[in-house]
Amino acid sequence: MNAQARLPSEGRINPVDAARSQRIRQGILEAGNALRARHPWLEKHQNAIGMAIFWTSIAGILGNAWAYYTGVMSWWIAIPVAAFFMSLLHELEHDLIHMMYFRKNKFWNDFMLAGVWLFRPSTISPWVRRRLHIHHHKVSGTESDLEERGITNGEKWGIRRLLMTGDNMLAIYLRPFATYRMTRAFIREVAKNKTEAHAIARENVLGYFPLGLINYTLWHGFLVYHAGLFAASALGMDVTVPAILQNVMHAVSFYAVAIAAPNALRTFCLHFVSSNMHYYGDVEKGNIVQQCQVWTTPWAIPLHLFCFNFAGTHAFHHFVVRDPFYVRQWLAPGLYPLMRENGIRFNDFGTFGRANRMSAVAPAQA
Repeated sequence: MNAQARLPSEGRINPVDAARSQRIRQGILEAGNALRARHPWLEKHQNAIGMAIFWTSIAGILGNAWAYYTGVMSWWIAIPVAAFFMSLLHELEHDLIHMMYFRKNKFWNDFMLAGVWLFRPSTISPWVRRRLHIHHHKVSGTESDLEERGITNGEKWGIRRLLMTGDNMLAIYLRPFATYRMTRAFIREVAKNKTEAHAIARENVLGYFPLGLINYTLWHGFLVYHAGLFAASALGMDVTVPAILQNVMHAVSFYAVAIAAPNALRTFCLHFVSSNMHYYGDVEKGNIVQQCQVWTTPWAIPLHLFCFNFAGTHAFHHFVVRDPFYVRQWLAPGLYPLMRENGIRFNDFGTFGRANRMSAVAPAQA
């Protein structure tokens, strides 16, 4: 147990936080072991639990789409309901990336990854994300952490960041040079040679192919189409839409309500929470104590409904990777005192004005 409770990076950071990190990790491991001892089914049936969440979420999304299609459910109900089920698939994807389900059966692990991507097509390929996420654990809070930098972590708050938070394509289009720099930083740290660097660069370029490109084409087309009709109406213009275009947009509108809009809602909530509960810039490399804060504030509950209390539990995952998302949620309340006692910040909303730095910086640096 003691060997497990120490991370390699703890020997390279300041001794105070190294000791804190070890105590937190030890506490999480012990709490998880005690929980599994009381409920052995958690470990015995972990694959089955993951698969049950997988099919339940997909059934919820499809049933919700059918209810909207048949007129049983209004769009303003259908969108958040679908977003909730998609948020479960996101948590499942994250745990699949860490091989928490079907570790010894690549077919079923890949099958589930394909399924969660199919119903969350606004995201990057989960196989591409696996490399990004593993690197995130090593360098969280630094320039080469492409996973978090890609969702606006470290950017100054304003209209541009707000637009980028809920739309992965806008996060690229609205800052092309910054995206290029952070991608180069990521490849420099990950690639072992030029051949691998070229392969990783190509992998990243194709990360949204094909599902992401299809999704954003339909979603942005939907938004532009309806914005155009609204503008024309506001200006008193009489616009005649060809019948064939009306038929196409009818289908696109159904897709928007069933898949695209729920994903946009889920994405905004997750990225808003994640990009602000992770610190950036003045973080000591490898210092897990400095990487994240914890949110327990009631005002974050509406956001957490669509990202499974992410800011309330994600910091635990940085210390101990092994626990599935539902176990982290189960353990979290009992572990909050341990986190506080060992320097983890809670509800540090000053980070919004500091571009996610731990301490105040000059605007030019942000």
